[in-house]
Amino acid sequence: MKYVSFKEYVREILKTAEYKKDHNIGCVVAVVPILPGCMTQGDNFEEARDNLIDAIELWLTVGLREGEEMPIINEVKLVTAVELLEEVPVTKDATYA
Repeated sequence: MKYVSFKEYVREILKTAEYKKDHNIGCVVAVVPILPGCMTQGDNFEEARDNLIDAIELWLTVGLREGEEMPIINEVKLVTAVELLEEVPVTKDATYA
């Protein structure tokens, strides 16, 4: 498993997105099945994708604020302060300026 930045994590999530043309209302529906409730629409694929990026970022931001653990997507995980702290070695004799 690899830790990635917020931007890279969003890119990985986009790889799992599903797009479907809704001929009844004339729009493209975009859904991310691995993020429950994360969906949007647009007049065309490009607009639906742009809207989906916003929806993913909002979904992640709300989840992080609520203390939710983010899912592992395509063998990558969103790096957070906890993971960063675990990687930094602690030295007892460090002096602070």
